[in-house]
Amino acid sequence: MLKVMSVAVFVGMQTCIKAAGTLPAGQIVFFRSFFAIFPIIVFLAFKRKLGTAFATKRPLNHIARGVVGVCAMGLGFFALTRLPLPEAITLNYAQPLLVVVFSSLFLGEAIRVYRWSAVAVGLVGVLIISWPELTLLTSGAALGDQEVLGVIAALFSAAISANAILLVRNLVQTERTATIVLWFSATASVMALFSLPFGWQALTLLQTGLLVAAGFCGGLAQILMTAAYRHAEASVVAPFEYTSMILGVVVGYFAFGDIATINTLVGGVIVVAAGMFIIWRERQLGLERTRTRKAAPPQG
Repeated sequence: MLKVMSVAVFVGMQTCIKAAGTLPAGQIVFFRSFFAIFPIIVFLAFKRKLGTAFATKRPLNHIARGVVGVCAMGLGFFALTRLPLPEAITLNYAQPLLVVVFSSLFLGEAIRVYRWSAVAVGLVGVLIISWPELTLLTSGAALGDQEVLGVIAALFSAAISANAILLVRNLVQTERTATIVLWFSATASVMALFSLPFGWQALTLLQTGLLVAAGFCGGLAQILMTAAYRHAEASVVAPFEYTSMILGVVVGYFAFGDIATINTLVGGVIVVAAGMFIIWRERQLGLERTRTRKAAPPQG
């Protein structure tokens, strides 16, 4: 239930950002990151963990994660403001597929044929989703088409975000979740300010309210997601991430008149199925490793 609530709040955040219009990505990143800090601080203060939340011996690792995460976030927000909501959300499902690929390339993780097959099938789904825009690349005016640029940005965002997840995997070995979340929000806020001279726009009262709400939603969703993973195994919680596809279709239609295309629906189902298989397969491998450790004779 907590994970579903987290997904719903994240979709609410994306809805606020899209409703604010085509604003500069850096400006959106600042509001999303800075105002996310407030609900997180309140939560940590309530849990009496605020005093040590920023304490770390790996500041450079946090900054590196922040730089990569901000790039992914900025591209994702660019895509969100230029694509129909269902398509923008569904293209982000390429991220867990790419995590598998990059885990093999950069971390040397052994990936068996089952997961490679799931990745290949999932990427076919991504291709189906983005095919209408990709076919425009044969046109000389393609790079002037906002939806084409949105698809390109979404795919790059998924790839960069997958690398950010690898950095987080490294951080969680020594750092607390609260430390990782706060360092990222702070780093992203500061980095986003560097984009201030490059076209930030004067905001209406409505736009300001929407972006502030997006930030609060982002922070609240992070808290709910963390709580969900604390109370249940990741393999149980993770599949509920895909409920965002349903919410995206519904909210996109009623809020913006976005109608999910056949490509988005068919490709989305394929990507979701591939992602679910990867989650299931990783759970099975985890159970195998546990049984192997229990069966191994004691040392010494």
